[in-house]
Amino acid sequence: MTLKPTKPKPDLGRAEQTIADLAAAYPEVTEDRPWGHRAFKIRGKTFLFLGADAEGLGLSVKLPESGVMALELPFTEPTHYGLGKSGWVSATFKSAKDIPMPLVKEWLDESFRAIAPKKIATQAAPQKMMQMIPPARKTERPDSAKKKSRAPTQLTPPARKSERPAFVKESPTANQMIPPPRRTQGPARAKKKPAAAPSRRAPSNDGRARARK
Repeated sequence: MTLKPTKPKPDLGRAEQTIADLAAAYPEVTEDRPWGHRAFKIRGKTFLFLGADAEGLGLSVKLPESGVMALELPFTEPTHYGLGKSGWVSATFKSAKDIPMPLVKEWLDESFRAIAPKKIATQAAPQKMMQMIPPARKTERPDSAKKKSRAPTQLTPPARKSERPAFVKESPTANQMIPPPRRTQGPARAKKKPAAAPSRRAPSNDGRARARK
């Protein structure tokens, strides 16, 4: 990667600084400037070469895992000076809008983990990636959708406790429903007629005569 010492365009300068800030955020990283461009190191070992000029922006990273796939992209090539044999990949961009920043972030993380000591790579790299990822924003629905979603809750009356009908509450029990047995009454006894009193009529003349005889 060879860059001319000329001032880059403003958009390329901002993109260069963004990538530099991402690299410098890793723990124990130092920056050096050999051969006229920037080099970011972890304990003396470089994991990123970066530079920009009037013709574009260039960077080189070590990609032991995704290097083969990265070399299939039209803006990449194996790094010169024999570094390509060790998994180093170089990328060049003519405009800032052509830089796939999410992919560059992944390359930075892979290169840092490949160069950094195992203890730092396993503990610091995941935390670094969480700092690079912006917090998720809550998706807000349009006002029309909010009104529609609130309408059912406003129209629906509050749930009422189920009550048994009045006739169920007042229904008699089984014992109350059975009428009490009626007392059976025998046939009415015929009332005895009083005996006729003996006649006290005075005996006739014939009777008197008979009595005398």
